[in-house]
Amino acid sequence: MQLTDCHTHTEISPDSDAKITDMLQAAKQAGLAAYAVTDHIELCRWYPQGYYKAHPRNDEDSFDYAARFGQSMQQNLRMKKNAQELTFISGIELGEPDVDFALAERIYQDPRLDFTIASLHELQGKLDFYFLDYAQEDVDALLERYFASLLTIAEHDCYDVLGHITYPLRYIEGDAGIPVDITAFRDSIAEVFKAAIARGKGIELNTSGYRQKYGKPFPDAELLKLYKDLGGRILTLGSDAHRPEDVAGGIAEGAALAKSVGFDRIGYYLHHDPCYITI
Repeated sequence: MQLTDCHTHTEISPDSDAKITDMLQAAKQAGLAAYAVTDHIELCRWYPQGYYKAHPRNDEDSFDYAARFGQSMQQNLRMKKNAQELTFISGIELGEPDVDFALAERIYQDPRLDFTIASLHELQGKLDFYFLDYAQEDVDALLERYFASLLTIAEHDCYDVLGHITYPLRYIEGDAGIPVDITAFRDSIAEVFKAAIARGKGIELNTSGYRQKYGKPFPDAELLKLYKDLGGRILTLGSDAHRPEDVAGGIAEGAALAKSVGFDRIGYYLHHDPCYITI
């Protein structure tokens, strides 16, 4: 059975050094049927640094994602001509679309795009969850804000799927070792799912957690079943690879998990239209 990987990054993303040719070759070697490059496009830093009158807060705090978006689209279109054995998907990971929904929707409508993942990496006024000191944070309050913001995003039409729902757990539970009773947020997560489903959108099963300390995908099996039970039908698989050796990482496990909770197909997008592969 051929699978898909709909979430990967190249050197256009500030947290990757990977050449797109190497990533594409890894996708071909993995025998994928479809493969997406979804470089980071963070709307909270869309404009050049001078626009914000701010300084980088860390090594990944890049600005002028507008320029990165242009570079990404040029790169992706070149690769479409060389993909051959597989279907190449021109995508982006659109971070923090809640900063400017009008801009997010204009980007989504760019004709060069096949696929948009909407992600929330940082809350307004906060660092990326990766950089937070959880000994100094109210974890429950953070998660309440996270799911409330995610609901606002889900209620708009600037995305195809919501990316790595429960992303903060990668760092709160996985790295900081702080246990979280995610059932306390089940109702909030259900509202996010319902909003996406009502708009004909999907969610991503992000398999990066399988190779990280967290040890589980985002979302986990229980929440994936909740999405299915609420009527969710569109599910993409993404490794979140930032280097060639992680392309397709955990994808087979993710497909098996999806099947175990009742999914009989996985999706990918071309021109924002879902396509499906039976699992």
